[in-house]
Amino acid sequence: MEVLRAKTAGFCMGVDLALRKLKALLKDNGGVRRIYTFGPIIHNPQVLEAYAAKGVRIAEDPKAIEADSHVVIRAHGVPRATVAALLAKGIQVVDATCPKVKRAQLLIAEQAGEGRTLLLYGEADHPEVRGLLSHGGEGSMVFGDLDELEALPLDPDRAYFLAAQTTQDTAEFVHVRRFLSRKLGKEIPVLDTICGATRERQDEAVELARQVDVMVVAGGFTSGNTRRLAKIARDAGTPCLHVETPDQLDADLLRGKKIGLTAGASTPKDIIDAIYRTLTEL
Repeated sequence: MEVLRAKTAGFCMGVDLALRKLKALLKDNGGVRRIYTFGPIIHNPQVLEAYAAKGVRIAEDPKAIEADSHVVIRAHGVPRATVAALLAKGIQVVDATCPKVKRAQLLIAEQAGEGRTLLLYGEADHPEVRGLLSHGGEGSMVFGDLDELEALPLDPDRAYFLAAQTTQDTAEFVHVRRFLSRKLGKEIPVLDTICGATRERQDEAVELARQVDVMVVAGGFTSGNTRRLAKIARDAGTPCLHVETPDQLDADLLRGKKIGLTAGASTPKDIIDAIYRTLTEL
């Protein structure tokens, strides 16, 4: 069985940094204080289960967290009001927001501070997007695709700026920019907020998809960047399986095929290795 494995598959810098901060806190804390992550620290169920076994809890509301606790802000970041509420309770906060997300938050806040209205290309219910919107301020609008953008009540006389969730599809973002230029009859500030690691993974996924019979994408089903890798592979015309673990592989579909393997930015190397071994043994 021939399996081509993407070089970029697996943890990105932001995920690795967030988990290293959590590991360091567990080591230094010595079981003295309760440790929470505000929301899942990354979108991978196997990683979350491993940390739950070490006593790390997940909270979604500052009111549910005891004042003498440590709280690690997830890699996706949180809204401004959430950080303020945690600090107001005297909770010890460790900020593990991905530096690329943090940069996007700051760039958005800067443009909003100049009186422009944020148009954000992203998933409305994604935690990163909720955090980004909180930096955009009142009137910010989010859309998930061109159809949703076309439905927005845009005023050509209003000052807008465009940004994207850091893991969005770079090719689609180009179409979004072109549409807005035509719709508004002018160019608007466009923030470069899509992560370089995301672009690399997407480009490699397309390249692999064109060389194989079937693509396998490994990673959490709730991971937006992983789902987009699978979509990009399918859009390239290649059948694609999105799995979290080796037991979810469809041997009948894969046996005898040339397979491409990639993984989302929150997928641990040991899971990718296990899927790779299973594929090579089919």
